[in-house]
Amino acid sequence: QVQLVESGGGLVQAGGSLRLSCAASGSIFSINTMGWYRQAPGPQRELVARITSDGSTNYADSVKGRFTISRDNAKNTVYLQLQMSSLKAEDTAVYYCNADTITGPGHGYRYWGQGTQVTVSS
Repeated sequence: QVQLVESGGGLVQAGGSLRLSCAASGSIFSINTMGWYRQAPGPQRELVARITSDGSTNYADSVKGRFTISRDNAKNTVYLQLQMSSLKAEDTAVYYCNADTITGPGHGYRYWGQGTQVTVSS
């Protein structure tokens, strides 16, 4: 099991910056890819950014050049950050930390944090 705890959301004006953090604990040795997703009002949860265990990253087109994902593997905790700059009103959403684990050939689990609200005022 992996536990994910997010922090850092809030209210910011358009053009401003925020930094989201996520602390992963538990069976962190099994974590492969981690990422940030967001969900505005509605059913769709979209990928914002993702980082693999070897540091490879990919971003949604809408955030490229504005957001930066990073990952720090400590002894008992993995820290995932999302630095968000030049924020726009359309970035307003609940942001979720995600961890995908590998537990065996073809097996793994997906874990989610509780979500943190980001509101960008225009």
